[in-house]
Amino acid sequence: MWHDMMTIEIPVVEKILRTVLVYAVIIVLFRLSGKRGLASMNTFDFVVVFLLSNVVQNAIIGNDYSLLGGAVGAATLVAVNALVNRWLAADRRAARVLEGDPTTVIEDGRVVRRAMRRLGLRAGELQQAVRVQTGGGVEGVERGSLEPDGRLLIVPKPPNAQATRADIDRLAQRLTAIEELLRGTDRR
Repeated sequence: MWHDMMTIEIPVVEKILRTVLVYAVIIVLFRLSGKRGLASMNTFDFVVVFLLSNVVQNAIIGNDYSLLGGAVGAATLVAVNALVNRWLAADRRAARVLEGDPTTVIEDGRVVRRAMRRLGLRAGELQQAVRVQTGGGVEGVERGSLEPDGRLLIVPKPPNAQATRADIDRLAQRLTAIEELLRGTDRR
C-alpha cells in the first residue's frame, strides 16, 4: 500500500512540465474570456471552474495516481503561480500583456455600452456595483472602470464624493466651536 502511494508512475520532469503547460493554457483561456469573468462570478462561472479542474486533472497527473505524484503537481502549481505573481509585480509590461488594461464602463454619468457588450457585463451588475460603492446611481459617477483583476473602480462626481477623514475632522472642529459658543450664551 505505501509503495503504491509513494511511487511516481511518470517521470517527475514530465509531471512538472505537464503542470506548467496546463497552467499556461488556463491562463490563456481566462485571459481570452476577459475581465468580466473575474468581476463577479455567477452560478454558471462556478460550474465552469469546478468542471475545468476536473477536465484538466488527467492532463496534469497523467497515468500517475500516487500521493507523491499529486504532491509534485500541487507544489509545481503553487510555485509557478508564485513565480508568475512576482514576475508581474516586477514587470509592468508583462502585467499589461497578461492581465490587460482597465476598461472604462462609465464616463461622466453615462454607461459606455460598447465596452459593456465587449466585456459581457450586464447593466444590472454594473448598477449594483455602483449602488454598493456610492449609494447612488450611475448618473453620480464621473468615471467607472473594470480593472484587470475584475474589480470595478468607481470615481464619483465631485458633489457625490464621499467625505474624507480631513472633511470629518473639520466638521468636528466646527461643531466643537459651535458648542463652545452656545455654552457661552447659556451663561449670560
